[in-house]
Amino acid sequence: MKYLLALDQGTSSSRSIVFDTSGAIVAQAQRELHQSYPQPGRVEHDPLEIWNTQIETAREALAVAGLEISEIAALGITNQRETTVVWERASGRPIHPAIVWQDRRGEPLCEELRQAGLAPTIAQRTGLVIDAYFSATKIRWILDHVPGGRQAAERGELAFGTVDSWLVWQLTAGRLHVTDVSNASRTMLYDIRRGAWDGELLAALQIPRSMLPTVHPSSYLYGETEAALFGAPLLIGGIAGDQQSALFGQACFNAGMAKNTYGTGCFMLMHTGGNFESSTHGLVATAAAQPSNLRQYALEGSVFIGGAVVQWLRDGLHAIKSSSDVEALAESVPDAGGVVLVPAFTGLGAPYWRPEVKGVISGLTRGSTIAHIARAALESIAFQVAALLQAMQRDGGLPITELRVDGGACVNNLLMQFQADLLGIPVVRPGIVETTALGAAYLAGLSAGIWGGLDELSRQWRAERLFEPAMDRAHAAGLMQAWEHAVRRTVAD
Repeated sequence: MKYLLALDQGTSSSRSIVFDTSGAIVAQAQRELHQSYPQPGRVEHDPLEIWNTQIETAREALAVAGLEISEIAALGITNQRETTVVWERASGRPIHPAIVWQDRRGEPLCEELRQAGLAPTIAQRTGLVIDAYFSATKIRWILDHVPGGRQAAERGELAFGTVDSWLVWQLTAGRLHVTDVSNASRTMLYDIRRGAWDGELLAALQIPRSMLPTVHPSSYLYGETEAALFGAPLLIGGIAGDQQSALFGQACFNAGMAKNTYGTGCFMLMHTGGNFESSTHGLVATAAAQPSNLRQYALEGSVFIGGAVVQWLRDGLHAIKSSSDVEALAESVPDAGGVVLVPAFTGLGAPYWRPEVKGVISGLTRGSTIAHIARAALESIAFQVAALLQAMQRDGGLPITELRVDGGACVNNLLMQFQADLLGIPVVRPGIVETTALGAAYLAGLSAGIWGGLDELSRQWRAERLFEPAMDRAHAAGLMQAWEHAVRRTVAD
């Protein structure tokens, strides 16, 4: 039997998982990743810590699995998207900390781009809205603020990469500077219709083309790792940004299939097949993971604060000792008692796109308790996801008959049931919830010839639990109206 190694580099941790060819987990390892907040609105990682924690977990997972390197058919990479690393080609040294996707420092430049009338061009070519969330303004900020950075870039001495590119550079000792279409599509510099970096956008943002990686399909024979890292070379056979990888791991291969990942943020993607579907309801079009040269697309909505609201309950309010305690606290009351929490801690993402607003708790009375706030916090995750699905259905014109879910918070049964109640469609939790890493393993396995095609992978997908909607539709609609009212008040403030 052959096995697959998935490197899953996320916002809060680096993980590695060994899968067998049935998709079952054989071994895994994880290291927490430190985030720094040097100023309000700024979020950074140490690129070397990203690399060190990732290689440590890869070696540990292989050791726990007790496998020979020759038994690993291929390695796949999935990663936090948009997070931006710029490094020296000669030394491999980062010239600045990694600027994380949550970071808002690029907003003034975004406003310049809007004022310059570039929003329609960016939407038409990249599928994205102008926002500091994406990589382009992060690159520009680094070039403008690191002494000598722009001059070095113009001399061809610097490389830019999202986290996947940074890891591949390290894995190959600088031999490969590559990315896949799904990560490239999150930079605000890549024309997803033509499948190429866009010269006009690069010029507008003053980013030298020489900094950029070569773009390949997500399932592709990229190359081999340095032999010294694992004792023998490993084939790098798959790369995808975490959300596209999760869509792939959920076996959402056909138009109209949708998944939502409940992580630090929440990310809903609906596959649109080979059709580029532009959004008129606050979503973005993006490249789906490509198992071949045929272009594949998805509609996406991103919620900036998903599971992070539970971390805030734990670390900010000290309402719980562990994130896993939130379900019991929220269940100690029958409902939120009229309390609505809009967790706009870093602004509101899709479908609202209001980066400047702050979080609000409304509906408090003398009878409100920390349990009501905890329940409202959980419900805020489901409300934001429901708003995404409603926008998606209005945009895509495709009936979404079920929502496949994954990510850390999907184990919360109270949240999943409330989500199904709001949506009015079944919410399906798979047997393997590590679908982000599984997607990377699938992509790597396809390029290595482990599977013959997508039909084989579809047959491997299994549901662990189905959450059927049980709430009266009129009551669900009333709750959504109360949520939207709270959002409008938040924006107005």
